[in-house]
Amino acid sequence: MERNELSDRQFEALLGRLDRLCNEVQALNRRLDSSNELEKIALQLATLNESLGTLAYAALGQRGPDVRRRRAG
Repeated sequence: MERNELSDRQFEALLGRLDRLCNEVQALNRRLDSSNELEKIALQLATLNESLGTLAYAALGQRGPDVRRRRAG
């Protein structure tokens, strides 16, 4: 396979492109890390909500909640 020589200008341009690509990949990784953290927080909030609901029903005791319904009509 034939090997092409790069001029200094082409080499600098290639390095510049590689630097921009590396910066973009780093930015994408930060966004992904942030997204994963938000997913974990959402899961913890769902668990907390379920626990609070369980505690609320336990606080009612043996008797269920007193709910009055409006009559239709």
